[in-house]
Amino acid sequence: MESRTPTEPEPTSRPRKAFPYFYYDHFPMTLPPRHRYPRGRFSEVRRLLVDDGVLAGERLLAAEPEGWPLLELAHTPGYLRDVREGNLSPQAIREIGLPFSTQLVERARAAVSATRRAGMAALDHGLSAVIGGGTHHAFAGRGAGYCLFSDIAVAIRHLQRLGRVARVLIVDLDVHQGNGNASIFAGDAQVFTFSIHGERNWPHRKTPGDLDVALPDGTGDEVYLETLRAHLVSVLDRHQPNMVFYLAGADPLHSDRLGRLALTHQGLRQRDRIVLEQCAARNLPVAVTLGGGYGVPIEDTIAVHVNTVLEIERMAGNGR
Repeated sequence: MESRTPTEPEPTSRPRKAFPYFYYDHFPMTLPPRHRYPRGRFSEVRRLLVDDGVLAGERLLAAEPEGWPLLELAHTPGYLRDVREGNLSPQAIREIGLPFSTQLVERARAAVSATRRAGMAALDHGLSAVIGGGTHHAFAGRGAGYCLFSDIAVAIRHLQRLGRVARVLIVDLDVHQGNGNASIFAGDAQVFTFSIHGERNWPHRKTPGDLDVALPDGTGDEVYLETLRAHLVSVLDRHQPNMVFYLAGADPLHSDRLGRLALTHQGLRQRDRIVLEQCAARNLPVAVTLGGGYGVPIEDTIAVHVNTVLEIERMAGNGR
């Protein structure tokens, strides 16, 4: 029998159908009127998935706030101390872009816990996902772009510490480059950061990742999907990960007010299918987060997120 190192998860030819999803929308976040961050997006996604019979309630697990010691796996003690004690500077709060409160901290900690647990579940089941997550703009020592902590970075560092992963790939298809994760994993040969994003979109000063593909404004389905196929296959073959974290942002949608790209609902669903099928072809466990989305109307973003879950379920043999 072929021997395997302890850091390589056992391959799964097909995800188990009963894998869990994690959520944290039971931690509310108070925002001022007309704030651009979409209220209630993830709770509405979860409600629709249950009401439409896509997910049974027992497969949805509520996350609790992550412990502070685990947050230190990806963030500096000084930054965490300032967050914990409410001592962030006005400039630091402006960079995060959300009103600072105990509610915000609790919700952000719960998002980290959800993604960390999804990573563990993906190794056990082949697939898992978060109804939310993908807070990829947080750096080790500061928050940014609606992100207080990096959920994926903490999840990967935890799996590394447990010796459960050897090589991890982050496939970041949010329309905004994952600058925080690129910074945190710079120089870590075990983690490959791959991002397809808007060339002229925020952050205007990108932090170089392992592979950054910047697309011009107005890019539509055909060019986007061709670009994704070519680069994803190359990265998978070259890096040979044994686990993938997939950030399935809804903001490349044509109606997203912060997106600047022009993908359709069908194009984004095809995007998800390409990622999941390429990973399944290689027996790779995948943990999915939903990332950003600022559609006008917000129902457009919610539909993209729901479609992502439908594609996950289809891959597991549960889908429509």
